[in-house]
Amino acid sequence: MSHPIPTWASTRPSERLAGTPAVRRDGHWWLVTPTGTMPASDPAFTGELDRFAADMAAADRAVAELRTERTAVREDRR
Repeated sequence: MSHPIPTWASTRPSERLAGTPAVRRDGHWWLVTPTGTMPASDPAFTGELDRFAADMAAADRAVAELRTERTAVREDRR
């Protein structure tokens, strides 16, 4: 089954979920490859993508917090 290729199908690596071919646009997950794009519609699969995206966001926030704390400690030592 062929799906129309969205205008945004040529994504930058930074737009992909942790280097995967998964991209979330307008509330929907898409799998984007050089040869085409298809919507991800399996609820179990998209649920896993949602959980993975939430975990990655939490990890990014934790790392940012650690970096902020490290910077604060360095400035206090001066």
